[in-house]
Amino acid sequence: MQRRGSAVWSGDLKSGKGTVSTESGAVKDKQYSFSTRFENGVGTNPEELVAAAHAGCFSMALSGQLGEAKLTPRSVRTTATVTLEKTDAGFTVTKVHLDVVANVPGAAQAAFDQAAANAKAGCPISRLLKAEITMSARLEA
Repeated sequence: MQRRGSAVWSGDLKSGKGTVSTESGAVKDKQYSFSTRFENGVGTNPEELVAAAHAGCFSMALSGQLGEAKLTPRSVRTTATVTLEKTDAGFTVTKVHLDVVANVPGAAQAAFDQAAANAKAGCPISRLLKAEITMSARLEA
């Protein structure tokens, strides 16, 4: 299976601008620029897109892990926070924090914690990233 995303950039780094799109059309010609990446400009940026991808991947992985434990979540809400820092090697995604709230009828805390840990380790986007990945996960009543 292959999935495609594309980008077009025009101009120099600081004053140039670009667009990103996905093959499916879910993201189409979304603007990005130096200011959207390193300041507070309007538009998206690669790190925000990685955060959304990681949140989506983890939520699906947690649902799968819960299913293996014969549990069906009513909801899994995940926010991924990507940290971009300047290191000796240049700008690097150094950390991702997953904040997870799940409503899982009948789930014991220990089973939920194990499913969340397995999902964090097994999600394909988690395995892609070289960053430190932390998580806070809680069951909602």
